Amino acid sequence: QVQLAESGGGSVQPGGSLRLSCAASGFTLEYYSMGWFRQVPGKEREGVGCLNSVDGTTIYVDSVKGRFNISRDNAKNMLYLEMNSLKPEDTGIYYCAADRLRYRRCVTLRPQYDYWGQGTQVTVSS
Repeated sequence: QVQLAESGGGSVQPGGSLRLSCAASGFTLEYYSMGWFRQVPGKEREGVGCLNSVDGTTIYVDSVKGRFNISRDNAKNMLYLEMNSLKPEDTGIYYCAADRLRYRRCVTLRPQYDYWGQGTQVTVSS
């Protein structure tokens, strides 16, 4: 059974940093592209970035480029989202997601992902 569990959210001041973790079980993370998404009340869930299974390269949306970094630890079956220089507009519930097909190139679009975690809240406020 595929399961994803995010952790590491919290409250931080603007300019601060957080690292989110996503623990994967029921599948081998390194074979599947993985995505990070976020959602605020009243808005659609939006992609933040993704990591390609084949070569570990990453893609980010413009609003987080240069500030966020996605990585994985294959030995631990974990995915991470390092967030720096956080802004109030980064506030939201953050979700990790897994593609159901092996080795597909990642995109920051929801339809590609079939498995989702429960989310972790990130609040950026002074």
